[in-house]
Formats: sequence, structure tokens, C-alpha cells
Amino acid sequence: MAENGASAQRASAYAEGVPCWVDAQLSDVPAGRRFYGELFGWTFDGTGPGGSDRARLDGEPVAALVPKTDGRMPTVWTVYFATRDAGALAGRIRDAGGQIVTPPAPVDGLGTSALVADPQGAVFALWERAPGAGGAAFAGFGRRHEPGTFAWAELYTSDTEAANAFYGDLFHDALFGPGAAPDVGRAAVTDVFPAEMPPHFLVHFRVEDCETALGTVARLGGRVRVPPFETSYGRVAVVSDGQGASFALLQR
Repeated sequence: MAENGASAQRASAYAEGVPCWVDAQLSDVPAGRRFYGELFGWTFDGTGPGGSDRARLDGEPVAALVPKTDGRMPTVWTVYFATRDAGALAGRIRDAGGQIVTPPAPVDGLGTSALVADPQGAVFALWERAPGAGGAAFAGFGRRHEPGTFAWAELYTSDTEAANAFYGDLFHDALFGPGAAPDVGRAAVTDVFPAEMPPHFLVHFRVEDCETALGTVARLGGRVRVPPFETSYGRVAVVSDGQGASFALLQR
């Protein structure tokens, strides 16, 4: 994606530790296009790296669907956190007891990505935009916090105190710095899910009306995993698409 004035503004918005992108690993990307296209009004241009299909809303990038290269890979939505130096941040994560799942690697001249996990095993990704105001650098979301776009990422963890310490050190300014308006929260797994559910990030997409969206999910072959419940950041329901990728609907 070529850099322009709007995307340059987006780049400045995604400071260290701010969620800047999401993608879903799917076995059947065309089926994913049909599901998410109808649910959220997304269109797809097939321009993402590695054969991924970039989703757009009103012409702006909002997410990507990625074909699985190995059927053993999980069918999941992954949240990416912006960083100025993916290699250095990955090192800090390892030193703090986390894991490097996929080491930092360049992505088609757009930037550098890495897949990592916190000490409790919750997996997330890092995104370092390629330097320079020109060229093919990719900053992340073109739209967010609107119906049909990313709105929140909730960490469900087995140890909330340890998670507070880990992420507070890792992304302190984004979470607690002057003017911080974090798009991330944390809760105990058992607040919503059975105790055996492993720690994970749950990507939330905003909707105008939760009940209407739930009806669309069911009609398209998805499932309701957790019925609507109230949170400090809105009304939430947990669902999955027809391939089993879980995500949340958020009505504010």
C-alpha cells in the first residue's frame, strides 16, 4: 500500500504498544470473504502480503484474511501491536519470560512482523512499519472504532497481576502515559470462559446493534460462543465464524 497523507497520519497515531492491525488465519479465505463481507460490509482487494486478502471499509484497510499454509495452524484472529523496533521488542519479551513464536521478518517491503507470546501463553503479533514517509510502508488500520472495524482487544489471562506487570513494562506509555487511550483491556479467563480456556487476546469489532449482528452471524453459519454481557467498555458477545475463528461483537 503506497504511503500518502492519510496513511502518514495513521502512522503517527500508532505509537509503541497501540493495536494497529488484525488478521485471521483461515483454511478457506473465499468463505471468509463471504462471511465477513456480509457481516461487516467489507470489500476485499487481494493486495495483502503472502497471499492474504486485505479487507476494506469505504476504501480504507481494516483487516486481512490469511490463508493457512499448514492445516495444523489454529484458526484465529491475531492482534498486532505497533513498535518502532520489532527485534528489540521481541528481545524484551523473551527476557521478560515470553516466547518468540516467529522471529521478526520483513514483509514485502511494508514493514517487519513477529509473532510472540506472553509468559502465560497469550499470542500476539508485532508490527514495525517500514521507515520513511514515502514508498510502500504500511501503518495499519485506515479506520477503527467505527461499526465494522476494530474497536478493542481484551486479554483473557490466567494471572492478571502478572499480565499487568508484563504489559505495563512492555507498553507503559500506550497504557498509562499522558493522553493514553488504550484499546486493550484485561480480565481473568474465568470471568467469561471456562477455566480450561487458555490465555488469549480476543479481537472486538464494533457493531451498531449486537442482537442484529448475532442474527447475521447465525444466518451465515457462525456460532454464538458467549451470549451478550455488559462490560465497562460496552455490550459484548463472543462468536465464531463458520471456520471456528472466534471474535467479539462490541456495541457502544
